[in-house]
Amino acid sequence: IANGSDYRRQAERRLIRTIDTYAPRGEIYDRNGNLLATSESYYSLYIYRTKRTTDELNNLILKITDILAENGDRLDDSFPVDMESMTYKDEKFDENNFLKELGLNEDSTPYDVLDYYINKYMLQDFDEMDQKKILPIRYELANSGYTSYKATQIAKKISKESVLKLKENYMDLGGIYTEENYERKYLYGNTLSHVIGYVGKISKTEYDERKTSGYGLNDIIGKSGIESSFEEYLKGKKGSKRLEMDSQGIITSEEEVASSKMGDNIYLTIDIELQKKTEEALKNIIYEIQNGKINNLKYPDAKCGSAVVLNVKTGEVLALASYPDYNPEDFLDGINNEEYEMYFNNEDRPLYNRAIQGVYPPGSTFKMVTGIAGLESDAIKVNEYVNDTGVFYLGHKPACWLWNSRRQVHGKVNAMTALKVSCNYYYYEVGSRVGIDIIADYAKKFGFGNKTGIELLGESKGIVASREYAESRNETWTIGNTLSASIGQSYTVVTPLQMANYISRIANKGKATNLTILKKATDCYNEKELDSESMRKEIHENVGYSEENNVDISIKEENINAIFEGMRSVTGDRGGTVYGTFNKFPIEVAGKTGTATSGNGSDNAWFVGFAPYDDPEIATVVMVEHGGHGYFTAKTVKYIMEEYFGYNKK
Repeated sequence: IANGSDYRRQAERRLIRTIDTYAPRGEIYDRNGNLLATSESYYSLYIYRTKRTTDELNNLILKITDILAENGDRLDDSFPVDMESMTYKDEKFDENNFLKELGLNEDSTPYDVLDYYINKYMLQDFDEMDQKKILPIRYELANSGYTSYKATQIAKKISKESVLKLKENYMDLGGIYTEENYERKYLYGNTLSHVIGYVGKISKTEYDERKTSGYGLNDIIGKSGIESSFEEYLKGKKGSKRLEMDSQGIITSEEEVASSKMGDNIYLTIDIELQKKTEEALKNIIYEIQNGKINNLKYPDAKCGSAVVLNVKTGEVLALASYPDYNPEDFLDGINNEEYEMYFNNEDRPLYNRAIQGVYPPGSTFKMVTGIAGLESDAIKVNEYVNDTGVFYLGHKPACWLWNSRRQVHGKVNAMTALKVSCNYYYYEVGSRVGIDIIADYAKKFGFGNKTGIELLGESKGIVASREYAESRNETWTIGNTLSASIGQSYTVVTPLQMANYISRIANKGKATNLTILKKATDCYNEKELDSESMRKEIHENVGYSEENNVDISIKEENINAIFEGMRSVTGDRGGTVYGTFNKFPIEVAGKTGTATSGNGSDNAWFVGFAPYDDPEIATVVMVEHGGHGYFTAKTVKYIMEEYFGYNKK
C-alpha cells in the first residue's frame, strides 16, 4: 500500500524469467583413451512474446534475419511450403488435412496457402523477399506455444559473430536472447555406431517417464547403444539463469542461479583400431561372398553380418560389429525423408544390432556342446569310434552333409576327428545316446538361452531347443528333434555375442568370466573413477540379466582336451574344414565352421575360434546372414587375429 504507485511502475518495467542452462554430455572413450564421442558448443536464438504490434513483430523478425544473414546464419524454417519451388517440402505431407484446418478448399495450391498466411500475418506491405524471410518465423511462433513466459527457439547453431551483433542491438531487439547449447559429435562416423548409439530430441513418452527427473520437453536423450544405457551418467545436470527484462523484453541483467554440470565420462573395453579392422573385414567378406570372389560361388542375398572379439581372460568386449551400419549424427536434428527411407524402410535394417539382437541357428558350431554333453555324461568315450555310413537310420533318417553333397562318408571318427571334419553322423549318434535333456542343460550352462550381461539395451536371449520349449508351442518332442538339435538346428537360435561368450568359456576350459563392455567411468572434472561395479549391477537390472546363470562348468581335463584338439585340427591338420586358410598362420588357432539353414534364402555362415591355442587370449566370431558356407568366414577371423596379434603391421 505504501508507495504502491512507485512499486507498480517498477514492476511494469521489470519482468523476471528463469531459463535452463545446458551441460555437455559426458565423453565416451575406448580402452586406450581414444575419444569416440564428445560435445561441441553452439548458440541458439530465442524469443519471448512482448507488448508488440503485429507490424513491430514483423519488423523485428526482419531485423534479426538481416543480422544473421551478414554472418551466413539463418532462422529456422518449419513452414511446410518451399517458397522457392512453391511445392510441399515433405512428399508425405497430409495436404488435404492441412488445407481443411486453414479453411481452404482441397483444390487450393501452395500459392493459395502462401496468400493465406501473408494476409494472416499482415505482410501485404512487405516486398516478396521480405515476406519469405518473415513468414516462416511467424509460422514457427504460432505453432510453438510462443508466450511471454515460454521462449521459442527461432535459430540454431548461429555463429559467435551473430551472437555479438545481436547483443550489441539488444536495445532495439526486445524479447530475444541467445544461449549456449551443445551438440553430440561422433569422431569415427559410422564406426562403432551400434555400440555407441545415438541421441535425439526427447519423445513425449520419454518425457512423461522422466519429467520428474529433471528432463524438459526440449532435452536431448540417448536413444540407443551406450548413449541410452548410460544415459543417467552421460546426460549431465542442467543449471539455471535468471533474466531481468523490461516491459519491451529488453534484457537488463543476467544472473546465474545454479551452475550446470557436465556428464560423467565412459571408457569402453573396445579397442577402436581393432574395431575399425573388424568392421572393414566384415564388410569385405560380405562383398566377396555376394559377388562370387571366393570359389566363384555367388550368394546375392548375403548382405548382412556381425563379428565379435572377446578377451577370454577378462570377458571384455574388444570389438563388436554389425553390418550394415549407420551415421549417428544423422539423428541429431531429426532425419529427412531420404534418411527415413534408408533407415526405417530398408529390409537390411541398418539400425539393427545383429551382434546382440540377431538370433540364428548355430549349425555345426554347436557340436562342441553336444560333444561335451556326451563325454561328461559317459554316453561316449574320447577315443570311441563311430562309423559314419552316410544315412542315420533313426527319426527322420538324416544323413551326414558329406553324404548329401557327394554321396561319400567320413568312415570311423572319434571326438577329435568328428570336429575336424564336422561329421554330422557322429553327433546324431551322440545325441541319440545322451538325449535332449542333457544337451539342453549344457547349452544353458554355456550361456545359450540367457542374456550375456553386456551393458546394452535390446539384447536377445535366444532359444535352447528342449522338451519344455516344444511344449510351450504345443508340440511333442521327438527323436528327430533331438538329432537336429545335436548339430545346432531344431529350435536353437543364438546371438553372435552369445556365441563368442560360449567360445570364450571353452577356451577357459569351463571357467566363467563376466562379459562386459564397460572399462571404467570417471567424473568429468577430476577424472575420479566411479564405482563401475555398482553401475554394472544397475544396468544389469535394466537389461534383465541375472548373474546367477554365469557359473563355472566342471569339465574333465581329458574331455576338454579332446574338444581343444578337435578344434585345433579344424585349422591345423590336413582335412580340417579350414586348413587351407590357417595352415601358414604363425599362431595355432582352434576353430569351428558352421553352415546353418536359415529358413529362407541361402544358408547362414559361421566361423568361431580362439587363439593362441596353448594360452588363449581372444575368442572371435564372424557370422554372415545367407553367407552360403561357414568356411568363407574363416578368412575374416584370420584377418582379425592378424590385427590383434600385430602380424599385419610392418
